[in-house]
Amino acid sequence: MPKASDIKKNAAIEHNGKVLIVKDIERSVPQGRAGGSLYRMRMYDVVTGGKIDETFKDSDMLNFADLSRRASMFSYIDGDEYVFMDNEDYTPYNLNKESIEDEVVFITEDTEGLSVILVDGSPVGVDLPSSVELEIIETDPSIKGGSATARTKPAILTTGLTIQVPEHVSTGDKVKVNTEERKFMGRADK
Repeated sequence: MPKASDIKKNAAIEHNGKVLIVKDIERSVPQGRAGGSLYRMRMYDVVTGGKIDETFKDSDMLNFADLSRRASMFSYIDGDEYVFMDNEDYTPYNLNKESIEDEVVFITEDTEGLSVILVDGSPVGVDLPSSVELEIIETDPSIKGGSATARTKPAILTTGLTIQVPEHVSTGDKVKVNTEERKFMGRADK
């Protein structure tokens, strides 16, 4: 059984008789407390899709839920459903756009390294690779010699995500984006 401090984003835990997927974790260290940090977790119920916010002490013991990850690829959009295809047995997994809204801005037909998270055989979420390559569709013109400064400018990517990029990057460039921090990592390899 892991402690609350060992839980990471996209982990599935059992709490109060429900299976929950951890979407966000904020760690805080209250002043005047001897020792322990607090972990505020935003979680989603895999059955109802409802949001649950819960705070745990770092020493609280939690149970991982029985879940599996299947290597998959994005296939197509069907209304509000995103359809993913299992890389091994071609099983289609339908996920509602609302349940994966944080991940959608990183998913294209070319995205590699995706996994669909299954709980009891039902798809409940998507596990992204640590970085993805996306193309810039709109940004200010590049500035000659801009690479010598640390200034940035906003850039809109093909998925609609807006990130800050260095001034020397221009429209049409493919860039590597960190999916955890939503930050520019560098130009993509051609």
